[in-house]
Amino acid sequence: MIELRVLTADDWLVWRELRLAALAEAPYAFGATLAEWQGDGDREERWRARLGIPGSRNFLALLDGEPAGTASGVPGPRSDVVELISMWVRERARGRGVGDELIRAVERWAAGRERVTALQLAVMRGNEHALALYRRNGFEVTGRLGDALPDGRREHVMTKPLSHALEARLPTEARSLRE
Repeated sequence: MIELRVLTADDWLVWRELRLAALAEAPYAFGATLAEWQGDGDREERWRARLGIPGSRNFLALLDGEPAGTASGVPGPRSDVVELISMWVRERARGRGVGDELIRAVERWAAGRERVTALQLAVMRGNEHALALYRRNGFEVTGRLGDALPDGRREHVMTKPLSHALEARLPTEARSLRE
C-alpha cells in the first residue's frame, strides 16, 4: 500500500536519508552531487532550509510503511509554473506505482495554487526510465534545455499543462453540478 505524507522542516532526518540514498544510487539523475550534501554540506539547518523553501510542498511516499520515495513542488521560473524537483523512488519500490503517486500529489497541489497553469521538470539526458515515467504522466519534452550544470551537462525541460487547475480549485459541489 502506498501512503503519501507532506514533509516539513521537522522531517529533515527522513528526507536527508532518502536524498543521500538518491544521490548515491543515481548520481547521473541529479544536478546536485552526493559530495555537495555530505561533509560540510551535511548540516541540519541546510536540510531544514531545503524543506522550508517558501511556496514549496515536499512529499514522502511510504510503501507498506517504509520510506520509498520523495518529490517536491517548488515555485517555478514564472508565477504560473510549479517545478517538480527531487523526484526519486527507491529501487525496491520501482514498478509499484510510487513514482506515479508522487507525481500526482505534486500535480494536485500545483493545480490548487492560484494562477498556476503548468507543471515543469528537468530530466537528465539518457535517463530513459524517468522520461518514460514523466511521459506516462502527461509531460512532454519542450525542446528547451536547462541551464548548464557545473560539469557541463544539461537537462531536458518537460512540461505538463494544468488545464484542470481551475477545476481543481472549484468546490466539490460546483464540480458535481458541471458533470
